[in-house]
Amino acid sequence: MPLLQDAITLRGLVCPNRIFMAPLTRQRAKAPGDAPYELHAEYYAQRAAFGAIITEATQISPEGKGYPQTPGIYSDEQIAGWRLVTDRVRAAGGRMFLQLWHVGRVSHVAHQPNGQPPVAPVAARSKGYVSIRHPDGRRERVEASMPRALETHEMGRLVEDFAHAARCAKAAGFDGVQVHAANSYLINQFLSGTLNTRDDAWGGTLENRMRLLLHVVDAVADSFGYARTAVRLSPMGSANDLPPAADDEELMRCVATELGKRRLAFLELFNHYWPKEQWNGPFKESLCREMKARFDGPVVLNGYSTDVAAAQSDLDRGLGDAVSFGKLAISNPDLPARLARGAALAPWDDTTFYGDDGRGYTDYPAS
Repeated sequence: MPLLQDAITLRGLVCPNRIFMAPLTRQRAKAPGDAPYELHAEYYAQRAAFGAIITEATQISPEGKGYPQTPGIYSDEQIAGWRLVTDRVRAAGGRMFLQLWHVGRVSHVAHQPNGQPPVAPVAARSKGYVSIRHPDGRRERVEASMPRALETHEMGRLVEDFAHAARCAKAAGFDGVQVHAANSYLINQFLSGTLNTRDDAWGGTLENRMRLLLHVVDAVADSFGYARTAVRLSPMGSANDLPPAADDEELMRCVATELGKRRLAFLELFNHYWPKEQWNGPFKESLCREMKARFDGPVVLNGYSTDVAAAQSDLDRGLGDAVSFGKLAISNPDLPARLARGAALAPWDDTTFYGDDGRGYTDYPAS
């Protein structure tokens, strides 16, 4: 079975190892404008030796924003900022996928254009919390705002927002994109059997609940091709108030089948460590195996925290083909090299996960 240090090919894109950098929200984009800049270029370039980098979640439009200083990918300024990043990473030998994000109802009017309500499949408020930033720079966790339901006639516009973001990502020099369909954000909200009770073509049945994801994947692939388009799912359950539904497992099987037909670059599964089964949903390891079989392509597992041995064990047992590490990627910019030689792993400082400068961002040294 493959080792974490072994190379892997993603539909033709050769990656030197199976240790990927997971998408990590860090809230350091320029304000106003939500554009990355030189600080981001340094941060990602330090981690260019990862098999592949999946960027922090990046909103596809002003409407898609849910947290302060998260970067966007819809304006010329943002394209230029991300081009700084991809140029630096490519010069260091790295590969990057940009994660395309719309938070849906997990937002606050403070983040929305003109203070409008966030959008969602239905007008049901999330019990989750988001953060806002006050004029004095102070961050505060607040309840998500009451959303409005997207009208049927708006769905085409929403898909085009994803397509536009993909075109911007292409212009910014990314190797590919990942559609964020996990963790209770907008596409996951449409997939949800407990939330998406719409009575039009975009809700209710399994086929209708998958419609937004599949339309978005097809639209994004117009820019990158399916072989450079990936998807992130959270079949073990989600945060931000999406309770399990009776047909969740069948939905995930159907999604894996449909994505498999498109031969995507990879499918990333947020699994919260499958054998422990301690997330929200009633999902089992067998679902992971069946999704992998139906997808019939590279599967990246995520959710191990510091448990590198468990990650390798899951590769040994055939649950996935690569692993994306989050917190360890923050504090160990040279994580692949450290794991290859069995070096000690540095701890992270969670008080600096979100911030405005390089503290806890670019100041973790390589060993």
